Amino acid sequence: MLADPARWLSASERVGLICNQATVDGNFDHAADLFHADPRINLTTLFGPQHGIRGDVQDNMIETGHGVDARTGLPVYSLYSETRQPTDEMLADVDTLVVDLQDIGCRVYTFMYTMAYAMQSAARLGKRVIVLDRPNPINGVDTEGNILEPGHESFVGLFPIPMRHGLTMGELARLFNGEFGIGCDLSVVACEGWDRRLFHDETDAPWVMPSPNMPTVDTAVVFPATVYFEGTQLSEGRGTTRPFETVGAPFIDSRSFSEEMNRLGLPGVKFRAVDFLPTFQKCADRPCGGVFLHVLARNAFEPVFTGLAMVKKLLEMYPEDFKWKVPPYEYVYDRNPFDVIAGSLEVRRICEGGGSYDDLRDLWRTGSQEFRSVKEKVHLY
Repeated sequence: MLADPARWLSASERVGLICNQATVDGNFDHAADLFHADPRINLTTLFGPQHGIRGDVQDNMIETGHGVDARTGLPVYSLYSETRQPTDEMLADVDTLVVDLQDIGCRVYTFMYTMAYAMQSAARLGKRVIVLDRPNPINGVDTEGNILEPGHESFVGLFPIPMRHGLTMGELARLFNGEFGIGCDLSVVACEGWDRRLFHDETDAPWVMPSPNMPTVDTAVVFPATVYFEGTQLSEGRGTTRPFETVGAPFIDSRSFSEEMNRLGLPGVKFRAVDFLPTFQKCADRPCGGVFLHVLARNAFEPVFTGLAMVKKLLEMYPEDFKWKVPPYEYVYDRNPFDVIAGSLEVRRICEGGGSYDDLRDLWRTGSQEFRSVKEKVHLY
């Protein structure tokens, strides 16, 4: 993708680049530096998604602000600040927007919506958009989870797609542009040689953590499971060395919880009892009991069902102690954060005792099948 950007950019185009610290080539050189050093490319503006252009800002709703990039001297606009959408002023010196962001294969990861908002601005202003594609790190075959319902749109869910979508950023751009009607002038530069059955660490593509709490591909594998805990007052492992693989709270007996989860016999995963002390965010400096998720068979693992089963089991075990997170969450001020993540009210109703574990999986049986037929229309690999 980054080997010869002048193949798909002309010297007459003023280029804006949406990027972060994971926007690197095979030598781990950053795209902003490569573009700026290339006399054939007129790079004028940089844009950063959530966590900032260098990925050093923690979540949630932190105004990272705008500034100047120290290395290139170019203006940097945050698209996770007072606006999530590029404004006319931000795009005044841009003819073509290049998007190069590493997604992790889950509906609630905000980078795809930064791309979507940029595409909307480009469509309105007659600008061109080029998406440099990267592999879906948790494979491009498997989909899982309920389809986001109308009325539940947010910055962690703009369109009716499942929690695990099985698409790359380039394919998502094609989906948003065609099926969901953005209609910008879009080009996608495809990955070379990617087999959609592969996980990221089965390729030779470079891995740089795309956000501060996404250190490894193993983290990405479990993220569609344990991201639901962002909608609770339990720790999803932020402030530990293994975020999202570790989940717990001060009131949990780790051995009891791990035994109950293993008794469910969920495919591809083993729950190990752990005790941990988060150093920041939820439950900071408070001893927690919980579990560590060991994914033993990635292709059998069902992360969405696993995460919701964990939530449901904890509500059964600790009905008085378990608490939902209170708003705001990702710029949503008037809805239960768990519902924002789930994209539905029904998911929480079942978890709270309004249905069985099988009812959770039934939520997406029909929708996922319909989505797969739509998904195949935008496949590039």
